[in-house]
Amino acid sequence: MNQIDYSLMYVTDDRITDDSLFFYILEASLKGGASIVQLREKKIDTKNFFHRALKVKSLCEKYKVPCIINDRVDIALAVNADGIHLGQKDMPHSIARKLLGKDKIIGLSVSNTQQAIDANTMDVDYIGISPIFGTTTKTKDLDKPLGIKGLKEIKQNSLKPIICIGGINKENTTEIIQNGSNGIAVVSAISKAENAEIETKILKNIICQAGTKK
Repeated sequence: MNQIDYSLMYVTDDRITDDSLFFYILEASLKGGASIVQLREKKIDTKNFFHRALKVKSLCEKYKVPCIINDRVDIALAVNADGIHLGQKDMPHSIARKLLGKDKIIGLSVSNTQQAIDANTMDVDYIGISPIFGTTTKTKDLDKPLGIKGLKEIKQNSLKPIICIGGINKENTTEIIQNGSNGIAVVSAISKAENAEIETKILKNIICQAGTKK
């Protein structure tokens, strides 16, 4: 892959089951400046996941934004997505790399400093610190929020680009970026916004301003 802009990842909201609304919000995030999209689906069957992924990939291509798939390497391969995001209990990153090839994006979730250190020697492109703050989006197997203190510690020990996720909004984005994160990943901050495009633009502007003050 070429140089990737990790500044603002929109993680799609699998609570939105209506396709028209799902894609309306997705396109609004792309118009607003989302720099990468992660398709996350935990509830639908494989066939419907595949068809939704095809549409997401096509829309992302229209806006020249990378599309990555959460967890499912088979779906990523089937739609020729730009990459995959893996959790600690998902397919080993080394196998995913062999299947996807050297040019695809691979992200890895980490929830503590040791996992971040371990990732330094892995063939992954970025780490996703999760959760940075408390969140209602993911309710199962939720690790204790790392907070800014945890971000600082991981930043000191990590050689990979960092994306933070979990409870992020326009009130705390500046602090996250100024303390070393390369970007943020959000679900509800965009999907639950009154105007997803405007909210995305606001987040993007905050990120840009915070980045100049590091």
